[in-house]
Amino acid sequence: MTSISTPEAFAATVRSGTELLQAYNQESSFFFSSPTRTVLAQGVREIVGGTAHGEGIPERVAAVLASLEKSGHERPLAVGAVPFDTRSPAHLLVPRTTRIAGPLDAASISLPAPPRVSAEWMRLSPDRDGFLGGVERALALIRTEALSKVVLSRMLELRSSEPVDLALLLERLSKRNTSGYTFALKLPEARGALAPEPRTLIGASPELLVSRSGNTVFANPLAGSAPRSTDPEEDERRASALLTSEKDRREHAVVIDAVVEALRPFCKRLVVPPRASLLHTPAMWHLSTPITGELADLSTSSLALAMALHPTPAVCGYPTTSARAAIEAIEPFDRGFFTGLVGYCDAAGDGEWAVTIRCAEIGGDALRVYAGAGVVAGSSPERERAEIAAKMRTMLTALGLDPLPEDL
Repeated sequence: MTSISTPEAFAATVRSGTELLQAYNQESSFFFSSPTRTVLAQGVREIVGGTAHGEGIPERVAAVLASLEKSGHERPLAVGAVPFDTRSPAHLLVPRTTRIAGPLDAASISLPAPPRVSAEWMRLSPDRDGFLGGVERALALIRTEALSKVVLSRMLELRSSEPVDLALLLERLSKRNTSGYTFALKLPEARGALAPEPRTLIGASPELLVSRSGNTVFANPLAGSAPRSTDPEEDERRASALLTSEKDRREHAVVIDAVVEALRPFCKRLVVPPRASLLHTPAMWHLSTPITGELADLSTSSLALAMALHPTPAVCGYPTTSARAAIEAIEPFDRGFFTGLVGYCDAAGDGEWAVTIRCAEIGGDALRVYAGAGVVAGSSPERERAEIAAKMRTMLTALGLDPLPEDL
């Protein structure tokens, strides 16, 4: 294992991603694991884009990293997150120290039984009737052809019976999210009900927004979902039904078309499979299409590609402007970093950015847990409510919450 000896060293490589997971603590600035590598960052050397709005973020990040590299700093990285609404501040930073390893070995993560915690107080926004009514409003807009899709979400606020052990939660999420993107990001300031505790954005996303390695671009949009079942026969039936569902295939096609359209200006060529495949997490089945491209210009960074894609119809809807307006009119809360992007980018432009879903903001014993579902023609309000409930359970089960909220 290679260690960092001075605060001026930016990145070092270690052998085991699991070592980095075990080294994470509440003071860590950033943790990110993917099927290819694990990143752990400590400290803050420079804030990049803390007050930035959408445009210009990739250019500012590239300029800071290039300046640091020119000054002799080896392999500087920018890490952090961009919110759903790019008019809100991003939280992107250059850490003082960074360690990089290969992917996690889930089999090597040994966990005690999850401690059972209860909710001292909780509130769902919107409540059940409010959410079902919001889906009906969205369907009415779709019938007028103002929209073809809109993603509506819910937020569960709660206070647990004891402060959350972030390191243990991250280990539990990593153990269950073996093929996805597990992350934790220390946020800069308290907001609303979570004050005055420091907040951490933590989650286990199944969805890669985009990655870049040299001239290779990779995106893996997900859209169209079904809850898993503990009964193997029923689970297989749900997977088969999702793969053949006209409603879900239509929802998926909208996302793929938008991702391809956004990537095409940056790529010499794109390879898009002719049909969707199945991807699963412990809680959900998803329709998945892996897209590979060859970058036309190596000055285009992974963050620039991510910002060009964000937000995809998988988390917003289509057309984007109309879907955003519908979300603002229907959802009674600010999404913050939920359905934004989280990841890292180096001075060469390589990096990985995941969609910030299956996540929560946590400060001490106070939590906000988020999940959403895509509404298209043919959607059922009750089915979308059940889909959100299944997605929220990824985080609530990892937390050891017992019993789970009845109103999900």
